[in-house]
Amino acid sequence: MPCESKTQATQSNWKMNRVVNLNWSWQIRGLLSAGLIAFSLSMSCAPKAFGAAEELLPPFGFRWNDSMARVEAVLHGAKAKIVSREKKENREIWTVEGLVHPGLKRTIFTFKERSLLEVELQYEYPDRTIEWYNQRMGEIRKYFDEKYGIGKLVSRSRDTDTDVIQTLVGYQWMVGATMLELFYFSAQHDTLVYRTISVDYKAL
Repeated sequence: MPCESKTQATQSNWKMNRVVNLNWSWQIRGLLSAGLIAFSLSMSCAPKAFGAAEELLPPFGFRWNDSMARVEAVLHGAKAKIVSREKKENREIWTVEGLVHPGLKRTIFTFKERSLLEVELQYEYPDRTIEWYNQRMGEIRKYFDEKYGIGKLVSRSRDTDTDVIQTLVGYQWMVGATMLELFYFSAQHDTLVYRTISVDYKAL
């Protein structure tokens, strides 16, 4: 297991806690009753070619620093639903469902000073094996490596301290004043397994 710096470890722990808080507490109930939700990660939501400033643009036609009012208006027009709004320190985080894209379960919008700062796409796939996820992560990572240069490994952890085994693997690409992150997260309790792949766009 590669050694992580203190900063990388902190980022990894925050990322895992965030995914767990958003997903696991209610997903385990969903798994008990309905099984895993469908997902198919298409490259049509991958970052577009660099603009003049060589920065990534957020998906769905948004722009960095879009106002909360504009984002909400676009979501309303797309018939997407803001299922939660959370304030954390100097940020506001929206969890959105209903944006139309194959397999997209939820999208997390983060605002700072009421301006768009981050968009995270979370995908899930039912009944897929760990081998399938490993292959899929490899394909997506290769795509981003070829487009933006070799990504940096920022997390590779496996937590077995509780009865829920949690695994987090993440890569990062810096593009001008923006950042792209790709994460695989899984949580397993006995025969119940929750897995997700997330693609995270950030303005720095």
